[in-house]
Amino acid sequence: MEHIMLIYTVTGALLLFIAARILHYRLCTHPLATFPGPKFAAATFLYEFYYDIVKRGMFIWEIERMHEKYVRINPRELHIKDPYFYEEIHAGPSKRRARDPKYAVAFGAPYSLVATIGHDHHRLRRSFLSNFFSKRSVTSLTPVIHEKVDKLIQRFENSFNDSTVLHLQLDFAALTADVITHYCYGWARGYLDDADSSKSNDLVDAVNGLMTMFHINRFFPFLIKCLLSLPRALVRRIQPCMADLFDMKARLRQQAKETLEKKNTIQTKAEPGNNIFDAMTGPGVPEVEKSLDRLEDEGALLLGAGTETTARALAVSMFHVISNKKIGMKLRDELRTVMVSPLSKASWLELEQLPYLTGVVNEGLRLSHGMTTRLARISTHDPIYYKDWVIPPGTPISQSNYFVHMDESLFPEPHKFDPERWLRSTKNGEHLSRFIVSFTKGSRQCLGINLAYAEIYLTLAHVVRRFDFELHETTIEDIRVYRDMGIGCPKKGFFDVQAKVNAILEH
Repeated sequence: MEHIMLIYTVTGALLLFIAARILHYRLCTHPLATFPGPKFAAATFLYEFYYDIVKRGMFIWEIERMHEKYVRINPRELHIKDPYFYEEIHAGPSKRRARDPKYAVAFGAPYSLVATIGHDHHRLRRSFLSNFFSKRSVTSLTPVIHEKVDKLIQRFENSFNDSTVLHLQLDFAALTADVITHYCYGWARGYLDDADSSKSNDLVDAVNGLMTMFHINRFFPFLIKCLLSLPRALVRRIQPCMADLFDMKARLRQQAKETLEKKNTIQTKAEPGNNIFDAMTGPGVPEVEKSLDRLEDEGALLLGAGTETTARALAVSMFHVISNKKIGMKLRDELRTVMVSPLSKASWLELEQLPYLTGVVNEGLRLSHGMTTRLARISTHDPIYYKDWVIPPGTPISQSNYFVHMDESLFPEPHKFDPERWLRSTKNGEHLSRFIVSFTKGSRQCLGINLAYAEIYLTLAHVVRRFDFELHETTIEDIRVYRDMGIGCPKKGFFDVQAKVNAILEH
């Protein structure tokens, strides 16, 4: 017994000594020790854990409170709440920025572009796909987007005839999912063909499942591997949304396997007629980059990212267009200049020239935010200078998109959906568009930005020109960011905009 007590005593003393050394380092000798921050937050990740895991996505508001006098938000990270500094954090290719590994693991796709840590490695992987998502390539996709928008319009017409309630977030996600699967994989999942538009789809469920696990994955990155090792039936019982994610990844893995088996060495670069796996397995791609794990992860991330952000921006825009009749009428009057009748077609290039529509698009992106979570970047070699501070190399630095979009100095009355602010800024020679960071900025900006803009312009224009809606059991609280779950979420559940079609316009 005495020997056991001695072992316990020595072990306890050793643990206390280690803890003391860690605390002393983090509080006194760490390179960030001189940066202002709460002592508890600087000493341990438990502070962040409490707000993001226990209180479910509430650390964003604690960060906002901290910024009254602090910038160090955990033992290793600085958060700079200054929209003019965002482009220094998310810098262009001339400045080397690595992704913070602590955030990369949270996406559950370690071989994807979004989880690629090093600057040079990321640049290499991005080069395989950049032509595929260029504006020229996306412009050539306009007929396909028109086809999907026509299906969406047919869905809305059926809803009008049947007097049913629409869930616009799901309807727009059906459209964006069908577009991205058609474009990237050569097959359309057919979500728009589903007769019951009130049901969720497995892709939306998969994205939501990943987001509900986002903060948990940051603290416990091994959990996804554990879930993957379980029988699929068991995963579906304990976490059905994650089961949908795994099913989707399995389908993409099979397609990637078939592509590899074809040993396609004809194409030398990504072209619009190919699928995404052709672009990732071409002759210019190193063999090490053609693993099934890599192709599966990249395919899944592109599919999820190409669905949720765009659908959310469309839903937020439509909520405000429906709830503010003045905005809807002004938008429709402008659309008549390029769409003479409700059945007219307009191209993306025509629509992006319309200033009021552009204001609606920008406000929808601003108030839907893209990802609200911090996506920290690291300058691996050079210090970064901010005001009087010299931030040492290797320091993760972040700034939430939410704080840029809601900055009152840039966007007075930031919660207000005001397309006119973009017309005023243009008249005054201001460039507010640099502060739309839904797709982030710099060398790691979202690959699908052109596709997203094309879908938003074409969908908003043709839907608004064709229909009158009324909201159904939906208020601003259903789309207001209450918690940060990777993406912004309302107090209960996920974004949801319910509406009914009031009328189908004839002129």
